[in-house]
Amino acid sequence: MVRGRSRLEEIQEDFDIWPAFTDLMSNAFMILSFLLLLAIIKPLVSISSMRETEAALREQLVGLENSLDKQRDRAASAEQRIGILTQQNQALAARNQALNAQTEDLKGRLQEELETPKAPPIIVIRDTGSYRFESGSAQVPDALESYVRSQLVPQIEANAKQYQIDVVEIIGHTDGQPNESSASNLDRSLEQVARGNTAVSQLVPGSNADLGLMRSLAVVQILQNIQKNEKRLQGLEFRAYSAAQLVSPSGGFADINRNADETRRRIEIRFTRLGEVTSVQ
Repeated sequence: MVRGRSRLEEIQEDFDIWPAFTDLMSNAFMILSFLLLLAIIKPLVSISSMRETEAALREQLVGLENSLDKQRDRAASAEQRIGILTQQNQALAARNQALNAQTEDLKGRLQEELETPKAPPIIVIRDTGSYRFESGSAQVPDALESYVRSQLVPQIEANAKQYQIDVVEIIGHTDGQPNESSASNLDRSLEQVARGNTAVSQLVPGSNADLGLMRSLAVVQILQNIQKNEKRLQGLEFRAYSAAQLVSPSGGFADINRNADETRRRIEIRFTRLGEVTSVQ
């Protein structure tokens, strides 16, 4: 009987589950505690991460706002420059319009000038210095003759070619001093001098008109001599005229002045082209 009871107690000890159940519950509690801890910690970690992300985003936003401000400043500066450039462009357009108007005006003037025949120049030899004639004389000074041969002839040839002229007029001008010479012999000898048969020195002037004609004729004789002997000035005709004291250097009729005035004494060379003769009857 005692043995059976002992065996029953041993069997009951073998099948006692309470310690195991206690261990299981302890483990389960620990697991639940751990899970609870994780559940508590995870949101905290997430919140911390979100805060970091928010801080980073805020920093990026500040950077974007700064960049936007810079872009706005650049846009404002660009608009200002556009305004300045627009004003400059308008000023240039106005200037261009003015220049176009000036260009058209110049074109019109140029066209008018091209359509208007140009007058050849007038060469004036002043009766002064080494080119001065002796009072009452038509003897050409050596310096004046040298000028005629070395400088005047090339000028005549150049003007004849450029302006297609065929007549060269030599005009003698005097001052208003009265001529006190004896009676003139031009009416009897002028043609012989013009043909080269008689020297100009053989002529005797009776007036300033005679003296001016004699001096112009003396220059014509030099030119004709060059034309004949040097084969220059071909195709040109030379004519001698006198204006006496009548025409001032400015071109109008001169005032009465009987005093010596070298500014009025001169030889003029003019270029012209013969046209058709119209007879009036």
